[in-house]
Amino acid sequence: MRIGVLGGTFNPVHIAHLRIAEEVRESFDLEKVIFVPSATPPHKPLAGDLPFEIRHEMVKRAIKGNPAFAVSDIEGKRGGKSYSIDTIHSLRAEYPDNEFFFIVGSDSFLDIGTWRKYSNIFALCNIVVVERPGAAVTSICSSLPFDILHDFSYFEAEKRLAHKSGYSVYYAKGVPLEISSTAVRRLARLGRSIRFLVPEAVELYIKEQRLYT
Repeated sequence: MRIGVLGGTFNPVHIAHLRIAEEVRESFDLEKVIFVPSATPPHKPLAGDLPFEIRHEMVKRAIKGNPAFAVSDIEGKRGGKSYSIDTIHSLRAEYPDNEFFFIVGSDSFLDIGTWRKYSNIFALCNIVVVERPGAAVTSICSSLPFDILHDFSYFEAEKRLAHKSGYSVYYAKGVPLEISSTAVRRLARLGRSIRFLVPEAVELYIKEQRLYT
């Protein structure tokens, strides 16, 4: 089975997250996309310090009714810093003999050299870099840390960067939805409508729990 993995703080999960998952699922013929809310982001503080359980619940409500989407609480159970390398190892153990496609925004990919054991990630799964507004990647090769460039070969016809392990890095043109969790939180804090920016079930949950106010 081909499985996509989409991580993030999901603070809150919004329509662009869902659309990214759907486009990658369709483009790469994935049977499932697993959303993985982070418990403690390693690179930046969590805005508002919203508990993992609440963010996990928002994702759960956002994807309800879609059999191709699932949500994992693996990072919440593990505790500590939410490192991608640990999550990928855990998911491979949970779903053995499956092929994984780790979905990451281009803004995050540009900083991959700061990730924990980043060079090992390429040997564990495929990576789909999704172009995000304001963070276009002109060359995947030049975006990689210099010390691992020799591990890759580029196939122009396929727009694919092949790692020596057999896995690949793909670049997917961005979803034309300039929606950010920061903007959603700001609107909610000001008491303004967030309708059509987040799924209806998430909008209701935010109102019920008085989140971000």
